[in-house]
Amino acid sequence: MGKYKYLFKNIGIMTISNFGTKILSFLMVPLYTNLLSTSEYGTYDLYQTTLFLFVPILSLNIADAIMRFSMDKNQKLEEIIGIAFRIFLKATAVCIVLTVINYKLNIFKVFNSYIHFFCIYFAVSLLFDILSQFARGTEKILDVGIAGIISSVTMLVSNILFLVYFHMGLTGYFLANCLAYILSDAYLFIRLKIWKYIKVQNINKEVQKEMVKYSVPMGLGNIGWWINNVSDRYIVTWICGVGVNGIYSVAYKIPSLLSMFQQIFNQAWTISAVKEYDSNKNEFYSNVYNCYNIGMILTCSVLILFDKVIAKILFGKGFYLAWQYAPFLMISVVFGALVQLLGGIFAATKESVVFGKTIMIGAVINTILNVVLVYCMGAIGAAVATSVSYMIIWAIRLREIYKRMELNINLKKDIFAYIILYVQAIGLIISNNFLKESIIIQIVSLLILILIYFRTIKKYLMRILKK
Repeated sequence: MGKYKYLFKNIGIMTISNFGTKILSFLMVPLYTNLLSTSEYGTYDLYQTTLFLFVPILSLNIADAIMRFSMDKNQKLEEIIGIAFRIFLKATAVCIVLTVINYKLNIFKVFNSYIHFFCIYFAVSLLFDILSQFARGTEKILDVGIAGIISSVTMLVSNILFLVYFHMGLTGYFLANCLAYILSDAYLFIRLKIWKYIKVQNINKEVQKEMVKYSVPMGLGNIGWWINNVSDRYIVTWICGVGVNGIYSVAYKIPSLLSMFQQIFNQAWTISAVKEYDSNKNEFYSNVYNCYNIGMILTCSVLILFDKVIAKILFGKGFYLAWQYAPFLMISVVFGALVQLLGGIFAATKESVVFGKTIMIGAVINTILNVVLVYCMGAIGAAVATSVSYMIIWAIRLREIYKRMELNINLKKDIFAYIILYVQAIGLIISNNFLKESIIIQIVSLLILILIYFRTIKKYLMRILKK
C-alpha cells in the first residue's frame, strides 16, 4: 500500500501547490468578469495562451527534462541545473528580441500594449517551471506546496489591491500574476539553495544532448497541448471576434474545476509512474487508471448537470452565455486527463517521441475541426472540436500502451460511459427549447453512469477500508 500512500500524499501537497494558479483563479472569476470587459479578458487570454506556446519552444521544454533526469541517481544535479539555467537565459533573451521586433514592425498590434509584462511574465513563469520541476525531481514536494501558498496569498491580495482599490484594470491583472510568480520563484530559489548547484564550468555536452533529446519531443507534445487547448480561441477570435472569444475563454472556468484536479494529479502521478515502473507496474497502473477514469467521468457528469447554476453564480451578466460551451469542454478534460495519465507511463520509459507524436496528431485534427466547425456552428463548434480531438489522442495512446503492457480495464463499459456524457451535453444544449426533457436527460444520465460503475466503485472502496 506504500506506493498508493506516496501517490496520495503527493496529490495532497500538489493540491496546495496549485491553489494559487488553479483553484484561486477559479474563485476569482466573479471579480474578473465584473471588473474587466469581455474584450479586456479576451486580450489577457491571448497574451497568456501565447506565452504557453513561447515557453516550451524557446526553452526547448527543458523543464520536463529537469524533473525526469533529477530522479536518476547516476546524474549530477549540478550539471542538470547548469544546463537548465543556460537555456533559461538564452530563451529569455530571444523572447525579448522577438517582442521588440514585433513592437518595432507592428506585426501583431494586440501584443504591443503590454510589451513589458509579456517579457517579465515569460521569464518568471519559465523560471518557476525550472525550479518547481527540480524540486519534484529531488522529491522536495513540500517546498513546491509552500511556493503554491505564497503564490496564492500574493495573487489574492494583489488582485484585490490592483483591481478593486486602485482600479488598474488589465494592467493590474498582469501585475498581480507577475508578482505571484516572482515571490514563489524567490522562495524556491532560496529554499532549494540553487546557488550551490550553479557553477562556472563547461557543461556536460553528453548530458545536455540526452536532456534535449528527451525534452524536445515532450516540448512538441506541449505545443500540441497548446494547440488542443487554445488554438480554438485564436480561431474563435478570427471568425467570431475578440468579444466572443472573451466569453468563450470564460467558459473554460467551469471545466477548470475538472482540469484543476487533472493537472494536480498528473504532477504527482508522473513521479509515481517513474518510481514504480520496475515493480509490479501493470496492477498499479490499471488500478490507478480505473479509479481516475471513474472519478473524472462522474465529476464531469455532475458539473454538466449544474453547469447553468455555476455559470449564474460565477459569471457577470455579459459572460453568462459561456455556459453553453462548457459541457463539451468538460468532456475534453476527461479525455485529456486519461491522455496525461498514459503520458506518465511514456515519461517513465523516457519514450518522449511517442508522447509528442500522439499529441501532434491530435493537434492537427483539432485545428482542422476547429476551422470547419467554428465556421459552421460558431464558438460552440470549437468546444466540440476540442473534445473530439482529445478523444482521438486518448485512443491512439491507449493503443500504444497495449503494445507495451496489458492494462486491466473494461474498455466497452468505458466507451458506453463516454457516449452517455455526450448525450448529457447535447441534452443541456437543447434545454432552452425543451427544459423539462433536458432535466430528465441530465438526471437519468448521471444515474446510468453511477449504475455502470457501481460494482467497481464498491470494490475499490472495500479495498481502501480493508487496508
